[in-house]
Amino acid sequence: MAQPLMPHATASWLVDNTALSFEQIADFCGLHILEVQAIADDTASTKLTGRDPVRAHELTMEEIEKGQNDPDYRLKMSKGPEQIRRTKGPRYTPVSKRADKPDGIAWIIRNHPEISDGAIGKLIGTTRTTIAAIRDRSHWNIANIVPKDPVTLGLTSQRELDAAVAKAAKAAGIEAPVDTRLEGDREALLEQLRAERDAASRDITPGVEYDRDTLFKS
Repeated sequence: MAQPLMPHATASWLVDNTALSFEQIADFCGLHILEVQAIADDTASTKLTGRDPVRAHELTMEEIEKGQNDPDYRLKMSKGPEQIRRTKGPRYTPVSKRADKPDGIAWIIRNHPEISDGAIGKLIGTTRTTIAAIRDRSHWNIANIVPKDPVTLGLTSQRELDAAVAKAAKAAGIEAPVDTRLEGDREALLEQLRAERDAASRDITPGVEYDRDTLFKS
């Protein structure tokens, strides 16, 4: 479902300027109802400046009035210019995974310092301000941030992460990491495979000694 360009700021405006329920606001903005509750109670980590969705052509007053008159009504997004630009912003992250973003950012910063803040922002769907705060350890929740693989957290795919690492390595003039763990055993492995293949073609079990009569028995 389409969502406002700035869901938290839009939720803040709706809380302050309408009689819509927290559930209606959460549904329209794509937020958890507890996030809306925090905004209403001024307990959110950052004080938000409200963003008027009516002026942004994302919602009409008629829709707001319908919602205020019927608590079960679900607001419908207007097809305005802001909705079109929404696809160019950071990727949408499910509410259940948003708290994992700082951990994923910290993991990339620690393990792949060559990746730029812009590339991290695209991978994780976050802002440069958040990334910078984690880099210089000024993030409000830095004491609880634990670096974790963003792929494991479900914030990005392995293919996208590998592509970002390779691109950053090329831009920095360094060689992208290559898995060399099997190089020393490669020849031995090939010899073993050849022996097993030859044995299978002759129906001979490797390592078992056969006499001449057994080998050439018709």
